[in-house]
Amino acid sequence: MTLVEANIGEEYIIKNIATDDEELNSFLFSLGCYSGEPITVVSRKKRNCTVSIKDGRYNIDNELAAAILV
Repeated sequence: MTLVEANIGEEYIIKNIATDDEELNSFLFSLGCYSGEPITVVSRKKRNCTVSIKDGRYNIDNELAAAILV
């Protein structure tokens, strides 16, 4: 399942980042978003969602959320 399909407020473990874009992988890694890390969808809007990773909250667009497999 991707982050787009995840329930709000439920903690998930990141299984994989489904992208070949090295820049995107580096960006997500800098946020602490990599395999084995817990992630929670805090809220969702039409074009983006807010996620909690470690001690931070980040807004990511749905395209990026679709690349994060939980």
